[in-house]
Amino acid sequence: MKQSEKLLEQRRREMVETLRQYGISNSRVLEAFLRVKRHLFFPEDAVGCAYNDSAYPIGFSQTISQPYTVAIMSTLLAERCPGGKVLEIGTGSGYQAAILEAMGYQVFSVERFVGLYERAEKLFSRLGIRVLCRHGDGSLGWIEEAPFDGIMVTAGAPREPRPLMQQLAEKGCMVIPIGGYDSQQMTVIQREGDEFHRELFQQFVFVPLVGNEGWESRVF
Repeated sequence: MKQSEKLLEQRRREMVETLRQYGISNSRVLEAFLRVKRHLFFPEDAVGCAYNDSAYPIGFSQTISQPYTVAIMSTLLAERCPGGKVLEIGTGSGYQAAILEAMGYQVFSVERFVGLYERAEKLFSRLGIRVLCRHGDGSLGWIEEAPFDGIMVTAGAPREPRPLMQQLAEKGCMVIPIGGYDSQQMTVIQREGDEFHRELFQQFVFVPLVGNEGWESRVF
């Protein structure tokens, strides 16, 4: 049964209140969650699941991250990188990129699955979301557009991808989950000249970052 826009808006507000209860307090992040309609990034027959605080499969063995995960990563970035150019690794459904764009960043995004890339690009165009995306190995970044004030990696990496670190601008920061297949620790890396300072946060579970500087796969 198709849900009304009024009901979806109510559920979106409830989602934001849940995020507040979880400790998300950054006003830019919360306002972006209110503005961006998460259900538009879901299959039509799954719209009813859009405002649950859970991940959801989007095909190609990928997921749209749960709202809390998107919110905490967006908060970590916003606290250290108030504006400028941001590179997202793993476009996926396009929801995280849309949140970043709503927060005022100039967003670039790389997706390794051509099917997801094409779907997201069409959705951005239809919704008027100004995100520049391309298909490629996200673990290598986007050298032609570097340097970036912020980089957000929405997949679990086995280690810090050196190309991404080198594409950070001075004082730039990268938010990235690092660890094994089963669990990763959210890590923030901030650049100061040739030095990189690290902060460690809670554990999460992400799909693997596959590529030359990530996990190996025959899929790519």
